[in-house]
Amino acid sequence: MVRFRNWYAIPLALFAMGAATAPALAEYPEHDITVVVGYAAGGGTDIMARTVAPYLERHLGGAHIVIKNVPGAGGQLGFTQTAMAAPDGYTLGTFNLPGAVTLMYDRKATYSLEKFTYLANFVEDPNVFAVKKGSPIKSVADIVAMEKKDPGSVTVALSALGGNGHLGCMQFSAATGAKFSFIPFNGAAPARTAVMGGHVMVGTQTLSEAQSFGEEFTILAVMADKRSPMAPDVPTFKELGYDVEMGSLRGFVGPAGLSKAVSDRLIAAFRAAYDDPELKAAMHKINNPLRFLEGDAFAKVAHKQGDEILEMWKTNPWKKK
Repeated sequence: MVRFRNWYAIPLALFAMGAATAPALAEYPEHDITVVVGYAAGGGTDIMARTVAPYLERHLGGAHIVIKNVPGAGGQLGFTQTAMAAPDGYTLGTFNLPGAVTLMYDRKATYSLEKFTYLANFVEDPNVFAVKKGSPIKSVADIVAMEKKDPGSVTVALSALGGNGHLGCMQFSAATGAKFSFIPFNGAAPARTAVMGGHVMVGTQTLSEAQSFGEEFTILAVMADKRSPMAPDVPTFKELGYDVEMGSLRGFVGPAGLSKAVSDRLIAAFRAAYDDPELKAAMHKINNPLRFLEGDAFAKVAHKQGDEILEMWKTNPWKKK
């Protein structure tokens, strides 16, 4: 009879053999990633997300990105769904500034800026003052002169109260001391139509929108820190002596609590996507001015806007809760 003195070594040896042949745990991502877009299909944020998605897939090693439109409440439904998702990296969302911030103040939003992991911003689309082609208004100076001569005579179309266009106008009012007649509409399209039809004197649409309808509009000035390469001949408000800087930032976030390994993987993939010349060409084709911010830099901009807009809200609230 054969005796095994080290009988306990047998199962240990078998365990070691099994461990050696067991497959390694798969790396993130293992399955589809959903990107929640808080607006309807075909809008600026949706188009941005669908343009970036194939390049994110490419630089995540072939992962499949699913765009999920959750429109409603000015983006609030989408932002909330992203904030409440499991922090596993399989639900991300688009994120709009200042839109996501203003919703926190003018209604009972169920999220806060701390409820997100900031991944990457891709677009900074500055607001502009634009007028109908052939308008007697030829410059920002004309607007100021008309308003000082006849207060309230200058009508300005807004896509929404509390939107980036409205906030930019509030900055302009503070810089000039002028009081304009704001005309809010339910979205950018009707506001644009009102200006094109001559019913409202000035529009505050974004640069990309104004350029998309370039035959209908004359752009007077851009609300940016420096001239846009997409409109190099158009001055900034700051060049003209007015401390006005406002636009629409569009990027991607995840819910708070993403692991460092997952967030680092996503940020690296977003960075590689941004650096891809094909993506830059695609974004230029849809008139999206690029500004890349990753991780902490994106979060810092979001919180800075949060502080600034809260002060605006305290002194001049644009809605009643």
